[in-house]
Amino acid sequence: MQTLKFRNIIHLSLCQVALLLLLSVSSFSAKAQDEKMNNADHDEKPYYFGITLGFNTAQYKVWQSKYMLENDTIKNITPLWRPGFQLGIMGNLKVSKFIDIRTIPSFVLREKALRFTDQTDSTYTNSFESILFSLPFELKFKSDRMTNFRFYVCAGAKIDYDFNANTNSHRPDEIIKVKPFDFGYNLGLGFEFYFPNFIFAPEIKVSNGLGNSLDRKYDEPTNKAIDKLTTRMLIISFHIEG
Repeated sequence: MQTLKFRNIIHLSLCQVALLLLLSVSSFSAKAQDEKMNNADHDEKPYYFGITLGFNTAQYKVWQSKYMLENDTIKNITPLWRPGFQLGIMGNLKVSKFIDIRTIPSFVLREKALRFTDQTDSTYTNSFESILFSLPFELKFKSDRMTNFRFYVCAGAKIDYDFNANTNSHRPDEIIKVKPFDFGYNLGLGFEFYFPNFIFAPEIKVSNGLGNSLDRKYDEPTNKAIDKLTTRMLIISFHIEG
């Protein structure tokens, strides 16, 4: 019970951070026009690098199989949100005044969970801890710079590899199997705050998988009850750019 409360607090905290971030940006942008321009030559750089620290919350999206509909072994499957953490390095290439191409290869610690209800109405929860290497390529669409502030949106594709995937594992206590490779898309909104020697850029992003992560060859009722399993993730990142 204490673990569940702790995880719910973290999930709510991420939502609160996002709200506070938006309120802070509104206040900062209102004052930006009265400030001295910092890092004035940054927009002339053809490329630059940075580091990224992020927090995420993730869950599975579940499609039920015909096996589940035709049998009463598993009555219900509920995906649960779980918190995570990530660290990456950014590379940003200028295309035009308002468009950049960037990549942020990152190591991601991510957890997801499924709650199963069987024919006796008993429930049990299985958690899946992932250690990912994620490689996204995104287009970044920037606004005009307002002295020491601008906002941007980003969109792109990603490839993920999960070092902790259990598709080749032989542990008897595992109730589903997941594949290591996944691909998907990212959509985000960010804000850049210009300081004399660096840029601070908080960002909110949706990162969803499109591939079926489930290994359907595993012959367990819990595994056979699922037809397709994809990932969903909300990320709050903080970029320090050079």
